[in-house]
Amino acid sequence: MSMELNWGLPVIAYLFLAGVGAGALTVSASILLRGGGGHFGGSHFDMARYGALIAPLPVMIGSGLLILELGSFHAGHWFKFLNLYTVINLSPMSIGTWLLTAFIGLSLVYAYTFLATDGAPGDRWDALRRSCAWLGVPMGISVAVYTGVLLGAMPSRPFWNSPVLALIFLFSALSTGVAAIMLTRTLFRKFQIRRLEAVSASSSTRRTSDLDVEGQYHQSGYILAASDTLLIGLELTAIFLFLIFAYLTVGDVRYAVSVILFGGSLAGTFWFWVIFLGLVLPALVELYYVTQRLLLHQSFAVPLGIEIVVPTIVLAGGFMLRYVVVVAGQITGPVGI
Repeated sequence: MSMELNWGLPVIAYLFLAGVGAGALTVSASILLRGGGGHFGGSHFDMARYGALIAPLPVMIGSGLLILELGSFHAGHWFKFLNLYTVINLSPMSIGTWLLTAFIGLSLVYAYTFLATDGAPGDRWDALRRSCAWLGVPMGISVAVYTGVLLGAMPSRPFWNSPVLALIFLFSALSTGVAAIMLTRTLFRKFQIRRLEAVSASSSTRRTSDLDVEGQYHQSGYILAASDTLLIGLELTAIFLFLIFAYLTVGDVRYAVSVILFGGSLAGTFWFWVIFLGLVLPALVELYYVTQRLLLHQSFAVPLGIEIVVPTIVLAGGFMLRYVVVVAGQITGPVGI
């Protein structure tokens, strides 16, 4: 195995941050559109708001780290990255450059429509907000998938050269996007509850569900937890398919995947940090509270500590997934093509 690592933490951080931003935008836009522009409760509108405000920053930071890693800021090459805009073709780098640029522009406009403190469904930004949301869903999914395609387009790296890798990154991006929204709404819990109280006081009609402010807050938490549980299940399924595809393939691909199987140099990191801590453990905790609400019809109320710890370890697991994939792809290649 070759231990030369040409791509380090900046690229790993880019893949992670781009996934979080893409996931946050996709989830936010989906929540907004699911209610016809947010006309289904203040807590849901706030979930969409958190996702919108989160989305641009991780992608902007991640893109900056990628430019830095590619050497554009070396002496005499300060603006070398601008050459990516002068060449338009179907290469992954060219497509990614324009895709990320469009994503950043769209997500900034979308976030701007939520900035007003009195922002609410049906306000003066509603039409623009909904238009951005319609574009945001395919744009977010495209960026999430692209992070996997960027690696998968390198046939000389057998670990990366799998059609399932983009699917893993898509589900991971959506899950970490949900986790980022969950963590943000928990940290700003007092602000959100005060906002819900103000909306409730100014409303002339009662919601059909007749939920109080705390009930609205926990109902939105239930939706996020249930969604994250489903996404983690899909991500685990995609990882299983990735391993089966590689294991059943003879030669370099099967050899490459052995690095994360039992006995491999990255096996401990993969199975503990990615599978157990980042996926299985949070899924079991979320499933415990979700089933109480879904099957036993009990109120969904998660302790504050759980609300903080669960999304935090989901985010940590998402980062470690990119770490394992990027490192494993380099220490098991390249091979002749």
